[in-house]
Amino acid sequence: MMASDIQNFSDGRTKARAYFCYLFSRNIPNRLPSLSEEMIMPRLLKIKADLEKCEGVYLINSHGVQISSTYTALRQIDTDIGKIRADRAYYYRAVREGRCTITDPYPSLITGDLTVTASQPIFDEHGELKYIACLDMPIQEVVKISRSTFSDKFFINLFKYSYAAFSFALIAVASLLFFKGMQSFFIYEISPDHFKIKDVFEATILLTLALAIFDLAKTLIEEEILGRNKEHSISGPHKTMVRFLGSIIIALSIEALMLVFKFAITDPEKLVYAMYIIAGVAMLLVTLAIYIKFTKLKIEE
Repeated sequence: MMASDIQNFSDGRTKARAYFCYLFSRNIPNRLPSLSEEMIMPRLLKIKADLEKCEGVYLINSHGVQISSTYTALRQIDTDIGKIRADRAYYYRAVREGRCTITDPYPSLITGDLTVTASQPIFDEHGELKYIACLDMPIQEVVKISRSTFSDKFFINLFKYSYAAFSFALIAVASLLFFKGMQSFFIYEISPDHFKIKDVFEATILLTLALAIFDLAKTLIEEEILGRNKEHSISGPHKTMVRFLGSIIIALSIEALMLVFKFAITDPEKLVYAMYIIAGVAMLLVTLAIYIKFTKLKIEE
């Protein structure tokens, strides 16, 4: 078992779930009258026979109690009948979502290795939950099922290397802006004895832009190249956009503040242009807040 298997499972989880959904929908009756254990188990065993590496199959009732034996590749475990499975993810997730689900990898009670359980809720003709059909598969086999085709791998690698090239180019740009900002301290002789607000603001803008671009490159490397996605927070392109826009808003706010001081001293009539920038920053803040709000709602769903 390798850590890469878990990452590969995470990448191909959608494909794996679609495959198991297809198997369940093709073999097991659903939303029909007179559903019974005797009608479902033979079809569930057929799925097990079709999947060479299947660890086991079993049936749970709507209350989370296992009502069938656990049928493994080598034996039939009758002692599992009557065990409470209501606290298991393959039960409560299937009940909550009302559709076929697959669990995260967990240690199997049968083999001790990491396994994944696919579960399918079964309803009667009135839409009432009757059973949950469960199927255990080793994580290595699930990874094989969800493994990408040659073209998928080609484009995945192409995009990964492209992101790497753009990321390192952005780091180079950020480095140039950083050194240019630091150079300002020597060119303008920014010190306690020679302190001009205009020079300080210009250096701050350069450093802030350098930070924004570097942060964008860092996020691209972490999430698009290293694959460090966080499922329960704003991640991926959402996180990249929030970070980058946040840094741009800070830079524009500093620019607007600098213009306010400049025009207040040299040309008060042009203060209205600084107000335009401030209004634009306010609009960016409002739209960014709305974006974060709806993004979080979507992730929670």
